[in-house]
Amino acid sequence: MTNKKPDRRTQILQALAAMLESSPGARITTAALAKQVGVSEAALYRHFPSKAKMFEGLIEFIEESLFSRITRIIQEESDVVKRTEMILTLVLGFSDHNPGMCRLLTGDALAGETERLRVRIAQLFDRIETQLKQIIREADLKQGLRPTMGVAPCANFLVSLLEGKIRQYVRSEFKSKPLSMWKDQWNVLAQNLMVSR
Repeated sequence: MTNKKPDRRTQILQALAAMLESSPGARITTAALAKQVGVSEAALYRHFPSKAKMFEGLIEFIEESLFSRITRIIQEESDVVKRTEMILTLVLGFSDHNPGMCRLLTGDALAGETERLRVRIAQLFDRIETQLKQIIREADLKQGLRPTMGVAPCANFLVSLLEGKIRQYVRSEFKSKPLSMWKDQWNVLAQNLMVSR
């Protein structure tokens, strides 16, 4: 079986993700991206009408990667606390393995870019928060558990935790891994997250 080379569109997105990772804090130009891919800037624009569309392609990859797996976790895991842990660990693990994408998740790479990209990232975190709210609400019905601080504050706290660990990863130039110390942190969190009704 031969390894098929990724199509040019995929190559461009992979190169962009690699550049986001290898140049923390740097603004990515289409000229530098074209050079990285080994094509002309005109060739980039044959595949994407703008740099914003390239970033959108990466955001779509993030959304697809996370939400397809979150759906699977919800279908396969019934325990609310375990389900919550798996979703948080998924997001942190994805971040750990995709440092360049974290610059998009924190908005770091989107400075000076079109507003709709930042809105889309905000919506991504809102979707995660909504999913967590739903899971926390079901805890009472399915397991007789309720969050120690109310559904909305609890879900917001968990998303803030995710965002903080991802931001720390970017700020440390990818040295402070999102999953480092997570097991200990989650153990303390899990003990205090829910109480029996």
